[in-house]
Amino acid sequence: MNREEKTSQVEALKGVFTESGVVVIARNAGLDVAQMTALRGRLANVGATMKVVKNRLAKIALAGNPAEGAGAWFTGPVAIVFGADAVAAAKTAAEFAKENDKFVLLGAMFGPQVLDSAGVASLASLPSLDELRGRIIGLLNAPATKIAGVLQAPAGQLARVLKAYAEKDQAA
Repeated sequence: MNREEKTSQVEALKGVFTESGVVVIARNAGLDVAQMTALRGRLANVGATMKVVKNRLAKIALAGNPAEGAGAWFTGPVAIVFGADAVAAAKTAAEFAKENDKFVLLGAMFGPQVLDSAGVASLASLPSLDELRGRIIGLLNAPATKIAGVLQAPAGQLARVLKAYAEKDQAA
């Protein structure tokens, strides 16, 4: 790799580190191609990406970043998982780490904050953006449903009373 390629990769990593919702750092020693492909597929389903990075280039890209402390994790075979939806990317990586002992979560960069592996697990336990949107819509719809039920109740009671009188008159 020549100097120009290294420079372009450093710039690309700087963009990933600053623009992603979360960057999960994981050790991927011992994963075979099928496992890596499966993980990449699962991440693509939630809008996240995994990339194996050169440690030296990652440390250079982190220079001056508020989360520069995460550079200590870039030793040995390391991959980064990143995406716009922080919870979905962290959740998918954490689920894969539970299934594969060769994929070890080291930590994450969540904006300017540096999270350890316990912080990544906490982030992964939160509801995803789509789940939160669904809950909000449900909360917004609940009052409207209750109002409709209250407004329909008197009309229904009136109809039952009229039906009872009609049946009473027919029986007499």
